[in-house]
Amino acid sequence: MSDDEPTTTGSSAHGGGTGTGATGTGGDVAAADVVSAPRRPWWHWRRLTRGRLRPAVAAALAGALLGGTGVAWQTRTGPFAGERACWGAFDEGDVADLFHGKRDIEAAEIPVTTSRSGSEGPSGRCQLTSPRGARITARLHRLDVRFGGAGDTWADEYLSARMTPLGGGVLGMVSDTRAWLAVPEGCVGRPSEDEGPLVVDMETGWTSYDDEVDTGERARLARAVVKLANDYMRDKGCTRTLADPSDRLAAPAGFLDERKDAICGVKGLRLHGGRKADGYRHPLVTRGPAPVRTCDRDVLFGHPSLRLMTVADPRLAALYRDLSFDGGRRRVTAAGDTKEYSRGRGFLRDDMALYQAECQTGQVTFLIRADDGDQAADIRALLPRYVAAEADRVGCGPLRLRMPA
Repeated sequence: MSDDEPTTTGSSAHGGGTGTGATGTGGDVAAADVVSAPRRPWWHWRRLTRGRLRPAVAAALAGALLGGTGVAWQTRTGPFAGERACWGAFDEGDVADLFHGKRDIEAAEIPVTTSRSGSEGPSGRCQLTSPRGARITARLHRLDVRFGGAGDTWADEYLSARMTPLGGGVLGMVSDTRAWLAVPEGCVGRPSEDEGPLVVDMETGWTSYDDEVDTGERARLARAVVKLANDYMRDKGCTRTLADPSDRLAAPAGFLDERKDAICGVKGLRLHGGRKADGYRHPLVTRGPAPVRTCDRDVLFGHPSLRLMTVADPRLAALYRDLSFDGGRRRVTAAGDTKEYSRGRGFLRDDMALYQAECQTGQVTFLIRADDGDQAADIRALLPRYVAAEADRVGCGPLRLRMPA
């Protein structure tokens, strides 16, 4: 992310974590205007294009989505000297830290407001832009847990395998291009069953999808997202202050050398027919204790051919609650289920399988998703063994699934 050496962007946005493109090391991330556009996960793009996107098509579609979003922004051009940016959370030094000492940064924001109905909670948006093309976008919003809502799109980016937990009892994760933090419930209250947690998140545009995470950039985003959360809590009269997490972050995720009977490092997990995973490149797996464990495999243009994910925190598992009712007649059940009682619910499709279990700690979601329907046999073979192993790991076992015919 060198301020003097702009980097190039890659192709399409992706549902397996982040988009794709090159990120340099040590400076601004140079990004086209498209980088701040809202992106749908890859399976939505594929429905639009009926095939893999070319970079130009992705840019055109994302640019169209971006059109018209700036008219409501309250703009304060920089350098903003004594002014503060992003709802007052950042002073000039904070912004300079994000941009490697550069102070000629422009700030634009939508102030934090609450919808009239109150159903969507508070929301706001802030964008910091360097004249050299780098752009950082921060948001405050409540995660959308409605079926077909934006929550699963958010999860595809912010729960990717490149993310590292913030730790310290804080629900949040960070990489060198993404950061998010759930505002503690002790400050803002527990969301209702129909609501997701209130989060602050930040993104710097498209990102590479390898295991070389720039830990300096990661630390900058970690500090910044905590500053945003602390400022919001202070405005709400909360006395708690979250500590800077940058010195306690775990090692970044790395590519995993795996055995054919331990896919994604899960012992006993095998592909259909017990074959080796020769058709896939080494997977990238979340490292360390985290609210989510994600394994992304064979990533091409930011799209993992196969993703295996366990969402162990019930506040995040709520993102998949409504989706778990999907599946029609191809329902997945658990051994021991009766008409009066069931361990959870789920479904099996050619491109996706999901099971959400009711555990002692709350809802836990187990998900396997492919970028097309050509891996149906692998998904069917993986799901029951994956759920059994992961349920034991997170303290939700024993859990044995019964697959539909």
